[in-house]
Amino acid sequence: MMSRVTIIRTGEPFPAESILAGVRNFLFGIFDGWRNDDKKGWRRIWKRLSDLEPGEFAVIEFVIPRSTPAHRRHMKIISDVFDAQERFQDFDQFWIWLKVGAGWVDWCAGPKGGVVPIPKSISYAKADQHDFEQYHAKVIAFLRGQHAAPFLWRHLGNDAHWSMDAILSGFGE
Repeated sequence: MMSRVTIIRTGEPFPAESILAGVRNFLFGIFDGWRNDDKKGWRRIWKRLSDLEPGEFAVIEFVIPRSTPAHRRHMKIISDVFDAQERFQDFDQFWIWLKVGAGWVDWCAGPKGGVVPIPKSISYAKADQHDFEQYHAKVIAFLRGQHAAPFLWRHLGNDAHWSMDAILSGFGE
């Protein structure tokens, strides 16, 4: 998921100017905006944080861009599994089942007090590259596990894993 951090300005005094010079070198020398607008925005963020009064807080959100080829590859893998399986007629239902099976969910209170899984999004805004890689690994682990293949190809019984292996091996998974 996109990283979201709430920070608060403590009552600690700012360090001496000699120390702040090193901090500035780190923030604007090691890291910097890509283009001029990004550089200005990066400095504006740190200026605003520096201007916070003790007790004030800020919420910072950032996304590490995701690899479009990795996303396409993942979608091709799950599309190929969907096309080969025998249980689901609707891709969206298959995708929900896959996310739940992979544990890519938030656990929430259900309407009768039980706990129910709510599948999480993998949209570019909700899952950066790191999160997407974790999601992909969980999906592959679920598909390679002992439950997915026998469920998707029930008529194959104990040999169902060969069908899954044939699909995933074609992608190097």
